Amino acid sequence: MTAAFDRALTQAIDQIRPDVRAAHAYVVQSSHGLLKMDAMENPYRLPPELQRALGERLATVALNRYPAERTAELARALARHAGAADDVGVTLGNGSDELIGLLSIAVARPGACVLAPVPGFVMYEAFARQQRLDFIGVPLRADDFQLDEAAMLAAIREHQPALIYLAYPNNPTATLWDAAVIERIAQAAPGLVVMDEAYQPFVDQVSGQSSLALMARQPNVLVMRTMSKFGLAGVRIGYLLGAAALVEQVEKLRPPYNISVLNAEAALFALAHADVYAAQAAELRQQRDRLFQALQALPGVSPWPSQGNMILARVQDAAATFAALKARGVLIKNVSALHPLLANCLRFTVGTPDENTRLLAELQDCLS
Repeated sequence: MTAAFDRALTQAIDQIRPDVRAAHAYVVQSSHGLLKMDAMENPYRLPPELQRALGERLATVALNRYPAERTAELARALARHAGAADDVGVTLGNGSDELIGLLSIAVARPGACVLAPVPGFVMYEAFARQQRLDFIGVPLRADDFQLDEAAMLAAIREHQPALIYLAYPNNPTATLWDAAVIERIAQAAPGLVVMDEAYQPFVDQVSGQSSLALMARQPNVLVMRTMSKFGLAGVRIGYLLGAAALVEQVEKLRPPYNISVLNAEAALFALAHADVYAAQAAELRQQRDRLFQALQALPGVSPWPSQGNMILARVQDAAATFAALKARGVLIKNVSALHPLLANCLRFTVGTPDENTRLLAELQDCLS
């Protein structure tokens, strides 16, 4: 490299916004050679016979053509799968992340802000700040990670947010929030309220409330789901449901052809075999209960009840426990630095029976 090259590079970087230069990229932990229990993925693959059938189907896709009708077919198929009415609007994203980005663009006006309970999904704040929106984080109740209704309503009155995110269940706490509180927040909100249901496949039917019913009563409510936790994290399909006139505004911002023909075809194939994924989700709910009970029995471990495919637990020393597990070949998520309420907290993805058995054995060794 020459001095002239370095000067030219510096000059080019100087054209990037200062807040972008000061930001940090989202870091994905390397899982090479490790038991991967850090990212809330479905650990099950398709049975071999369905793998072959999917491969044969993908081999016939016209890769020389841009995505067109099949993407629209996928959008309506996902709306039907969710149980939405025919007149409900739907738009697709390259995972929920892209939809969060589009929503941020949609409300980005001078003085506008985004509000969400914290701790929560870090991308709500990240995408808001990319659009130079203020982000207002309202702490959850410290004892049970439930919504602080008084604080939420006070923040709404003070800041008049253009966009509110309510993750149901929440990440990383895996908690469901009181449906009546959610409805009162939606009624008080001057702008959009997005129910982020990424972990909806793992909610016990007796525990969960219908966000679609809330959406039908409150026109400012949108429901966002993803196929990542369904079992297609690598396919990157997110979808947003809501009043057609409202979803249409977000659709205007969606990049053309943002869903590849291969991803669309894989998603349609998965929906045709939804019973296989439903059985996997049922198994993971059972394994979640087993893992929770086992964590409760370990000395120095305090887990919170979960309605996702993850369990949040507090340990005596999160950093040391994380490092010890990684040294033993098990990768989890240390979330203790994300928010003061998560001090010394770790997040464990629910795995297969064998994976959970190994995790518990290694964790017990670490703690002893």
